Amino acid sequence: MDALEDLLRAALHEMGRGRHAEAAALLAPHAHVASNPLQRYLGESLRRSGQAQAAIGPLMQALALKIDDIDAYLQLAFALQTLQMKTEAAECFRTVAALRPDSVMAQAYQAHGDQQCARWDDFDANLQALHAALRAKPEAADDEFGVPFALAALPHAPADLLKVARLSTRFLSRGIASLPPARAVDKPRLRIGYLSGDFHAHATAALMVEVLECRDRADFEVLLFSHGPDDGSPLQQRVRAACDRFIDVGALDAAGIAARMRAESVDIAVDLKGHTAGSRFTALAARPAPVQVAWLGFPGTCGADYIDYVIGDPIVTPLADAPFYSERIAQLPRCYQPGDATRRIVPTPRAALGLPEDAIVLLSANVVHKVLPPIFEAWMVLLHRLPSALLWQLSGGEQADARLREEAARHGIVPERLVFMPPVDMAAHWNRLAAADLALDTWPYNGHTTTSDALAAGVPVVTLRGDGFASRVAESLLAEAGLPELVCESLDDYVERACALATGPKPPIRPWIDSRAFARDLEALYRRMWARAVAGLPPEALPAVSVPVAPAGDAADARRP
Repeated sequence: MDALEDLLRAALHEMGRGRHAEAAALLAPHAHVASNPLQRYLGESLRRSGQAQAAIGPLMQALALKIDDIDAYLQLAFALQTLQMKTEAAECFRTVAALRPDSVMAQAYQAHGDQQCARWDDFDANLQALHAALRAKPEAADDEFGVPFALAALPHAPADLLKVARLSTRFLSRGIASLPPARAVDKPRLRIGYLSGDFHAHATAALMVEVLECRDRADFEVLLFSHGPDDGSPLQQRVRAACDRFIDVGALDAAGIAARMRAESVDIAVDLKGHTAGSRFTALAARPAPVQVAWLGFPGTCGADYIDYVIGDPIVTPLADAPFYSERIAQLPRCYQPGDATRRIVPTPRAALGLPEDAIVLLSANVVHKVLPPIFEAWMVLLHRLPSALLWQLSGGEQADARLREEAARHGIVPERLVFMPPVDMAAHWNRLAAADLALDTWPYNGHTTTSDALAAGVPVVTLRGDGFASRVAESLLAEAGLPELVCESLDDYVERACALATGPKPPIRPWIDSRAFARDLEALYRRMWARAVAGLPPEALPAVSVPVAPAGDAADARRP
């Protein structure tokens, strides 16, 4: 027994440091042992190290040994999701919800799991169960992860997302000790440390890269702390070239990442993940930097008292929404989302995409879990109103696609009028978007990069305004692109506007990406944060202020190599 306990402790230590392959290697020689925790740890470590198929057996064995093991059900669900068995994953989530009706986490995963496979039979019941669990949860609770990203994609009040974010952050940050305070001092050159797992062929890197290239290298040093894959892609190479140093922290736990950031004397630490998959934002719980910021990854509050600011803009984060953020709102004067003006679109012919030349193509490139029944019903009304139209939806896998076609048939729409886009690489995806006539946004979780990708391909986007960050991103992007009239106030308005756009000329899309100006605005915001810290003042809301951009080629521009 002592030997088994020592083995489990050693495996847990490796897993806690993010070394899941090493944990699996420790446990695999003992896979014959009839121990519930050993089998669960083995299954989890295999899943987290990219071996989802191999994880199924140990996790099933763990459940055979303990039928009510909630953690084993969750790990099995995550493995099944990876294997595109989303209906089976949803069954696991429903079992967890039945075992723990009072758990915010269990109810959130149940609702999210059903959304991922477009299973809407229990949509209202799932939502009611989640909100009931959330209402019953004490304000100061720290006993579970509340799955903020799941709530963000469902109808909710902004105060509910703050409560879930705080619950989740307290749970995730337990046991992380603070480093000795770091003092902010006045200096001519600030060191910015960005923390993310997405500095590879990923949407975040695609959004950020040109801003990194356009930064003021004389006044700002940029370090990228990466806990993601080293894929060697052209995009990752470009990101590496745009920063001063690229530091791999993938093998470190939260405390280790914080220690490395402190050792590098980071002045402003900027987390780019928040409550999204694979995040390590809890490294900031140790307070490695004098100023700590959330930006770009999660559309809402992190609920962390150790993150000083959240970067937004006057549309996604109006100052009136301050009560719904644990951070202080810091506004850019333009849309908070950067872009890459160097992107070149080479439109893919419709014939190569299986799209009829004479059809009205209504694009929905958002992932399936963002497609809620009310918005789908509006799309079906559109298809009735536009007999030559088809819905071009990003595939959610065979099971989800089949369910969406079944839902269409229930609304009197021939299933063949739903055409599904298979997964492709980013460049191929950008190129194919140009084949659409109009993009249909989701609600309450808008398309974020999905919206900017469509606009970059010359496709207008119709959206529905909402109450929080996640449901205002498309509005912010459309304002930048000179299309504020495409922001609707009701589903009826959404349908009417979409019909008019689909049958009329495409409205002109104003070029909105100016990475030089964005970089200057972002750097000015960092300077304002730093000035308060140097003065010994607490963080406060920073309203949008425009910064003039010097013409290319002048002295300021010449400082950048």
